[in-house]
Amino acid sequence: MDASKTDTSGVNRTDAEWKKILPADVYYVARQKGTERPYSSKYETSKDIGTYYCAVCGNPLFKSDTKFEAGCGWPSFYEPISKTSVIYANDNSLGMERTEVMCGKCKSHLGHVFHDGPPPTGLRFCINGVVLDFHKAQEAQKKYDEKKS
Repeated sequence: MDASKTDTSGVNRTDAEWKKILPADVYYVARQKGTERPYSSKYETSKDIGTYYCAVCGNPLFKSDTKFEAGCGWPSFYEPISKTSVIYANDNSLGMERTEVMCGKCKSHLGHVFHDGPPPTGLRFCINGVVLDFHKAQEAQKKYDEKKS
């Protein structure tokens, strides 16, 4: 996978190349716009402190302090890291109007955004955990764990 966390240029590969380098479950969601089963992601209820990256290309997507418990079965965030972290497209599949969320770097499908989230944005980015890669913020995590004790 193209896991550079500093290169912000786009990633262009053919479908055949993606299929060859991505695990089947990641390929299904990221490149075929699939959806993982609800409540199957290890990140859905995670409270670890750090940053969520695109599992396909390493693009930083969400900070853990924007994650919230939506009860929808997928990791949910109220705001991406930056305006260019994600891109959007209309999604009229399944007989409904939704807004698809894709990685701003490699254009992999991440999930959808809805207007029923918490303040300050009122948005709920409902993201498939299989296309996320998480890195703990070691110092922040240590302080959080100490506070809980």
